[in-house]
Amino acid sequence: MSTSPKEPVKVTGFDQASIKWVFRTIILFTAAALLGLWVFQQNVGFILLLLLALLFAVAMEPAVSALSNRGWRRGSAAGVTMLGITLLATAFLGLFGGLLFAQASSLISDLPNLVTNLTNWVNTTFSQNLDPDTLINQLNVQPSQIANWASNFAGGFVGIVSGIVGGLFQLLTLALFSFYLSADAPRLKRQIGALLNPSAQKVMITTWDITVKKTGGFVVSKLLLALASTTAHSIFFAAIGLPYWLPLGLITGVTSQFIPTVGTFIGILIPVLFAVFNNPMDAVFIIIFASVYQQIENYLLSPKLSKITMDIHPAIAFGSVIVFANLFGAIGAIVAVPIAAALVALLDTYSKRYELIPELVENTQSSS
Repeated sequence: MSTSPKEPVKVTGFDQASIKWVFRTIILFTAAALLGLWVFQQNVGFILLLLLALLFAVAMEPAVSALSNRGWRRGSAAGVTMLGITLLATAFLGLFGGLLFAQASSLISDLPNLVTNLTNWVNTTFSQNLDPDTLINQLNVQPSQIANWASNFAGGFVGIVSGIVGGLFQLLTLALFSFYLSADAPRLKRQIGALLNPSAQKVMITTWDITVKKTGGFVVSKLLLALASTTAHSIFFAAIGLPYWLPLGLITGVTSQFIPTVGTFIGILIPVLFAVFNNPMDAVFIIIFASVYQQIENYLLSPKLSKITMDIHPAIAFGSVIVFANLFGAIGAIVAVPIAAALVALLDTYSKRYELIPELVENTQSSS
């Protein structure tokens, strides 16, 4: 029985056209993705600046809304609010700016001594043989490196001028977009809504309101708590005669509020390290004061701000800070928690919840 060879399968013209279309689509999609990634990388600084402007705008929202409800035009309300914030910042720099920069410069210069003292303590306490000079070199905090930082930061006259001009340009850009986002928020919402169908408009309004409420609540509450913590700790540090009391108080207040979970411990560890080698009793006093203040904050200050404070799990907050800091640096760490909290709030709003089965209810009750 003879078998005839199989004839080759012929690809029709339609199939050839389909294959070409698929390849063209893949190529175009890949090119568009690469182009979009390149544009994002080239403008990541500007995008982060816009995110900061959004945070600043929503932080002004309570004051702007209060003035608008009293009959003010929204643009005037936003302008007056920004002017008030600018005057407060200028007054703070006028009163404490010189002292802050002088103490911060001295604190940086004293970092090698702190590393040496800490290394000697570790060697004595744990019978180690660490070389402080090696650690100083590895951490790049030797006096020559600090002087190099200062020279690189200054960069001569041209570097100073370009740094000032660049800083002013970024500050003006931040102020301009913050004012626009705050003053024209209703019109911007209408313009975006006009591009969507009615059902999508409802989703957009809900998303907008949740984002503004959660993000604004975070910024306002954390700024108020950081201001209270900075003021209290700075006054206490100055009262016990701790060197560099103003920058250390600022570090304590900011890190305790804007670094989730471990920020409180980091914020108090830094002044304790500077105090323990100067006067060990000062370190004890700082720990006692910080513990008492933390109770006051937890049971008196935070409940007052609980209505505008975001509800976000500490693990999510800490993880978002690490991811955004790795991707975008210090600015990314600042905007990480508000963005994460807004996403969590949206997920809670639109996700469907089901009734728990008895086994899960029992496990929940037993673990609580």
